[in-house]
Amino acid sequence: MNVKVKAAIIDSEGLARTLTRLAHEIIEKNKGSKGLAIIGLRTRGDFIARRIAAKIEEIEGTKLEIGTLDVSLYRDDFRIALKHPEVQLSEISFDIDGKHVILIDDVLYTGRTIRAALDALMDYGRPASIQLAVLVDRGHREMPIAPDYIGKNIPTSIGEEVRVKMTEIDDEDCVLLVDVEV
Repeated sequence: MNVKVKAAIIDSEGLARTLTRLAHEIIEKNKGSKGLAIIGLRTRGDFIARRIAAKIEEIEGTKLEIGTLDVSLYRDDFRIALKHPEVQLSEISFDIDGKHVILIDDVLYTGRTIRAALDALMDYGRPASIQLAVLVDRGHREMPIAPDYIGKNIPTSIGEEVRVKMTEIDDEDCVLLVDVEV
């Protein structure tokens, strides 16, 4: 698969500003950080979640419960697209019952990953609420899923993708719009 970078949408400084803004929006909507739990979707959603949680902790002066969710086995395309999925552990070591869970992912596209995440979360308990934060919303929804917090809207066309790079695994922070030739 050939990939051609069309545009650099967010650089490292822009990413830091965006995550700070998302942290402030989460605090504002929830009237503080009491009762919040942050859960990131593997892989990049987890890194984004940890950065947002650190910013909230810095602003609020309180420690948050942070978890990681792998939704591979909950996906509706598990048997079709993921012949041999790389299943990783979910790490939620706290009770989510009654918590206001902030579910965080890097890119929202069809909504299928988030639907799978909601199913997976229900296996852990019954939160008071689940709110969705995404770094990028690229449109093209196939399910009625809408984020509560959006870092940036990047409308895409067929053949375009949004690639999020994080220093934790990609050695740089940026968001790219790419053309994908199959």
